[in-house]
Amino acid sequence: MMTLAEIYAAGRKTVIGSLTFTAEDIVRFARNFDPQSFHLDAEAAKHSLFGGLCASGWHTSAGWMQCFVRFWKDEIRRLAAEGLHAPKLGPSPGFRELKWLKPVYAGDTITYAVTFLEARTIASRPGWRINTILCEGENQHGEPVIQFESKVIEFT
Repeated sequence: MMTLAEIYAAGRKTVIGSLTFTAEDIVRFARNFDPQSFHLDAEAAKHSLFGGLCASGWHTSAGWMQCFVRFWKDEIRRLAAEGLHAPKLGPSPGFRELKWLKPVYAGDTITYAVTFLEARTIASRPGWRINTILCEGENQHGEPVIQFESKVIEFT
């Protein structure tokens, strides 16, 4: 079984997918998880500091995860086709430095990426590692909209 460090060179940015944020998706997410007027009502949003209907930062973050899960499933298949076994990824023990850099408006398409930064072994858990990754997203104009650093457990 390969490790993430063996598959991805430190510092190499990999695009993991794109997601278009429709007005309907923005309102649906906001209704359930972040019911603020600038996420729920296009007219009210025009009069907010955002000037238009925009996605919750949490929605933008969930979009990154949606793209990552799809990407990782594809990577498992790609590696298997090459006769390699992908590492097993577990939960994240946390993230830091979450930044919502620019609003994501209805109609924006966000392209998400991941950059492998480093891995360290967990002394108390043989075969386990904690990987640090940089997670990013930019809109269709190439402007950064989200960035955070995440930890991911890898085990054999």
